[in-house]
Amino acid sequence: MSRTLIERRLMELSERLRDARRELAVADEQLDHLAGVADEARLRSLVSETPLAEQEYRDASRHAEAMARHQSSVSQTIVQLEQAQDDLLDRLIAGSD
Repeated sequence: MSRTLIERRLMELSERLRDARRELAVADEQLDHLAGVADEARLRSLVSETPLAEQEYRDASRHAEAMARHQSSVSQTIVQLEQAQDDLLDRLIAGSD
């Protein structure tokens, strides 16, 4: 692989990493919020003991769980992108010897 192609791919990976890290920051904030909403709904459910409160808790909990899965997925994507970046940097360094 030519040096120019490696450098181009590194730039693309850098942009993707930046975007993924921004997405992770947003997911972190949303997860914090949704987890708080789920906790409040759980408490209301325990206090009121009504079917509606229990349903609200289940809904809020599902939303928080879905966001946790998304956050985990984005984190895994970042790890993969960083590994790809490391591999390209290794190729770049090996090509300059």
